[in-house]
Amino acid sequence: MLNFLSNISIAPLWLWIAFSISIFVLLFVDLFIFGQEEKKITTQKALKESAFWIALSLVFNAGFFYEFGAKLGIEFFTGYLVEKSLSVDNLFIILLIFKSLKVPDSSQHKVLFWGVFGAVIFRAIFILIGAQLLHSFEWILYIFGAILLITGIKFLFEGDDKEEVKDSFVIKSLKKVLPTTSKFEGSKLFIKIKGKYLATPLLMALVAIELTDIIFAVDSIPAVFSITKDAFIAFSSNILAVLGLRALYFVLADMVGKLRFLKPGLAAILGFIGLKMLLVDFFHVPSWVSLLVIIMILLTASLSSWYVNKNGPRS
Repeated sequence: MLNFLSNISIAPLWLWIAFSISIFVLLFVDLFIFGQEEKKITTQKALKESAFWIALSLVFNAGFFYEFGAKLGIEFFTGYLVEKSLSVDNLFIILLIFKSLKVPDSSQHKVLFWGVFGAVIFRAIFILIGAQLLHSFEWILYIFGAILLITGIKFLFEGDDKEEVKDSFVIKSLKKVLPTTSKFEGSKLFIKIKGKYLATPLLMALVAIELTDIIFAVDSIPAVFSITKDAFIAFSSNILAVLGLRALYFVLADMVGKLRFLKPGLAAILGFIGLKMLLVDFFHVPSWVSLLVIIMILLTASLSSWYVNKNGPRS
């Protein structure tokens, strides 16, 4: 295990262990202390929680910067920023899932928590596999670059209309093999009726969110490996960005529709880092340059959205 980790990361084994334990402790503190209220989370509370996760990530980044140097510190922050940006688009899909399945406000926190928990596990697996592939077969980098470039082009032409989640093939198939009820029972995933356990629509929402995150991982994992080849940086920046996803959802749920230039902005980011990976043998882009380019794209997309929303109706 030690040899495996030393091959794919500069971080020592104790840091992997300490980070992983800390993440799971924070997740369960979030569930059992902040997630006990059976009511809608207010925007003010969500803002405080989101600020907490962002501050925690920046403190970790500062410590990593101090311990391992400026180059790796910048790589962490750039990876975190890219994953956070992609998460905003993921939030739009989650919003559609909740609306389609009519998930009550009071139950959304629990679904998001377990969605994030599953995302942490899947991302850890995918990143370790991706890091090992990169270590063994450097040409995988070109495949990652092509995936990002294709995804960026798809984002440019992708509309906002999505299939109703409740009518999706996955949900219909799950209902065929798993007895379900059409009624919500608080935050319960299963209920017992006449001696039989039935899945509630809340479980359907959780399954849909987990599958959505796996699909998004196809974009985000190659994206972070375009920024760093260090598995711990990829893992920690990805996980810390995902941890704040639940709180960020409640902050942006009413705003995400106003981010009309989000898709073009993400398309530009994915296109940039995809080209960077494909041209790595011909042209090296320093980490700080990548960070500046990504920040400028995000600022342009955000300010453009704000200006158009303020000065005229959407055409």
